[in-house]
Amino acid sequence: MPSSVYIHIPFCKSKCKYCSFVSFCRPEMIPKYISALEREIVDNYKDESLKTLYFGGGTPSLLSADDLGKIVNKFKLECGCEVTLEVNPDDVTENYLKSIREVGVNRLSIGSQTFDDEILKLIGRRHGSEEIKKAVNMAKEAGFKNISVDLIYGLPKQTLDGVKRDLEKFLALDIQHVSTYGLKIEEGSYFYEHNPPNLPEEDLQADMYEFINNFLESSEFHRYEVSNFAKAGFESKHNLNYWNNSEYYGFGAAAHGYVDGVRYSNKCSLEEYLKFPMEYSHRLTNKEKLEEEIFLGFRKTEGINTAKIKEKFGVDFEQKYADVLKKYAKYFEKTQSGYALNLQGVLISNIILADFL
Repeated sequence: MPSSVYIHIPFCKSKCKYCSFVSFCRPEMIPKYISALEREIVDNYKDESLKTLYFGGGTPSLLSADDLGKIVNKFKLECGCEVTLEVNPDDVTENYLKSIREVGVNRLSIGSQTFDDEILKLIGRRHGSEEIKKAVNMAKEAGFKNISVDLIYGLPKQTLDGVKRDLEKFLALDIQHVSTYGLKIEEGSYFYEHNPPNLPEEDLQADMYEFINNFLESSEFHRYEVSNFAKAGFESKHNLNYWNNSEYYGFGAAAHGYVDGVRYSNKCSLEEYLKFPMEYSHRLTNKEKLEEEIFLGFRKTEGINTAKIKEKFGVDFEQKYADVLKKYAKYFEKTQSGYALNLQGVLISNIILADFL
């Protein structure tokens, strides 16, 4: 049974130049969208008790606390349910943060990206470095004790020293979680059509990732998934639900879900979503389920559990994939429960995981 829900809020004040996510600068559509979203939830949610609820986007912090409250109240939340809202530093005030806490939001993911003001302007962010500090401090004043920040590496004009300065400034904020993403220029983004200047080479981007990993792990943070670092006890429960290959609902335009063995996605067009949300669904075969168990499991630092794979799929992992384990032996670590990728293995994980097909 699904115990997690992802809700996509596809609205922004402006589009960042690296962004290829489904989002629209059409705030006038928010009321109709909220109504359609509520209908979709009522039609599909089966009253399961939730461990996590995540509002992503887009910019979910464009929604009023009242609208967020109406959506949260559609669900049955377990005691201690992790309710995350993605926010932009320039969208929030202390009153807003206090209001969303009152309707149930207890975790923030702040879209900060970098402390370099020149780069922030270059990539189309509306905020500056000082607004990142203000947003974090306001969140603390409002009572939030679980705050995550985003860090993008491989940005135009970014250097290894620049990444180090970013990390030092982020850690000075005394936050609990850092999500790190290497810049990828994807179709649908401004940068896809207009090449950004001075992009770091692929080798330098890999060096940046290694540096981030070593820097954070030498502090109070540990990497628990390819892109995510947390202080002990502050790992994102919602993220882990994905990587543990567990089921979840996805509501909203362009949202994806996994329920009763079926992967599905919703329509990306606002107008089409308002008429009927679902675009595509596919019931996974046992072979596909096994492959996903492996792909998702190897994203976690703890790796895959061979006993669970045997129990769920009747497969002896070491026997079935002996050739792959031998071929990439120096990139795997044997754990108490199975296998994990080491740091060098993470860097070439796409190549390694393709051999499990």
